[in-house]
Amino acid sequence: MRFPSLIGLFCVGLFLSGAADAQSPGGVVRIGILNDQSGPYADFGGKTSVEAARMAVEDIGGKVLGKPIEIIIGDHQNKPDVASGIARRWFDIDGVSAVADLTNSGVALAVQQIAKEQGKITLFTGPATTRLTNEDCSPTGFHWAFDTYSQAAGTARAVVAEGGKSWFLLVADYAFGHQLANDLNKVVKASGGTVVGEVRHPLNTSDFSSFLLQAQSSKAQIVGLANAGADTINSVKQAAEYQIAARGQKLAALVVVISDVHALGLATANGLIFTTAFYWDLNDATRAWSKRFFERTGRMPGMVQAGTYSAVLHYLKAMAAAGATDGKTVAAKMRELPVDDVFAKGRIREDGRMMHDMYLVEVKAPNESKAPWDYYKVLRRIPAEEAAQPLSESKCSLVKQ
Repeated sequence: MRFPSLIGLFCVGLFLSGAADAQSPGGVVRIGILNDQSGPYADFGGKTSVEAARMAVEDIGGKVLGKPIEIIIGDHQNKPDVASGIARRWFDIDGVSAVADLTNSGVALAVQQIAKEQGKITLFTGPATTRLTNEDCSPTGFHWAFDTYSQAAGTARAVVAEGGKSWFLLVADYAFGHQLANDLNKVVKASGGTVVGEVRHPLNTSDFSSFLLQAQSSKAQIVGLANAGADTINSVKQAAEYQIAARGQKLAALVVVISDVHALGLATANGLIFTTAFYWDLNDATRAWSKRFFERTGRMPGMVQAGTYSAVLHYLKAMAAAGATDGKTVAAKMRELPVDDVFAKGRIREDGRMMHDMYLVEVKAPNESKAPWDYYKVLRRIPAEEAAQPLSESKCSLVKQ
């Protein structure tokens, strides 16, 4: 482990030791929200995912099996070694039974392995890599909101069908970006298109000029952004400065959340097409829940926050139904019970993927928006079976071939 990470882990350890109350681990159900609280994905999930988890606790009555429920928080700083240290402390010392959010695929894969070894629950609402339900699947691991397949399949199929045949990719250079680019390549080619090139950029890049110049010189019809969070915001802003769209190329941002659109503004983001698992303005139930969320946070929820609420709520419902707190028993009950809440109506597949419908959306032009946060036009509903990687392609050991 690098020396700076030791310092970060020491600080997190001090924070968590203060967060754990005087009750014994057996007297309270502790759920950890582990995500980026201060870096490039802080708006992707961050502090507002914590509020979503607290809403789930409130909605189940604050207790399960007669035990109070406590939400504790960790900042993994987008470093798998820091995340692993926090997870081990939570499991070994603080009595945490489940960890949720886990935005950042490298972090998620590291924590998944530790949780699998200890029979603890992982609720993935922020990371995207399909490895979590393939090579690295776990009997106690659940991938909830979206993954690289859902984002590539929904968006790429629609764009290619509309004539966007040639693609150039800007790829975040870590597990998430690599998997997203891989899935996108497959979907584009299967749909009759081609990927003419790609370039990889470091996480939290501030200057995309050289990458965008390569995209321009490729003459591809579509510039696909296989990144997320601040990297997506920066690349879209700088693409506007380089007049990518004005010169005939189109942007396809593959992982976008509503806070990204809010940060970009409709004047810059309008016309972006992407796939999402949740939109606050879908129906009366989503609007009512989102209003509650807005009153607590001052912003509308995205799919990561709504997914965190749903995953934590389903976990607690399963614990109550199982009459037990151990991970393997609760995980089995989670697979048995249908998911039915404001986020989605769905089910959990044997590989741990929560199956639910998704939505292809387009960002509105400024003159189309009627109110604050009125940002999306829903173009089509994507059925669950179409949004998830087919089980016939699964590499998960839990799937019977």
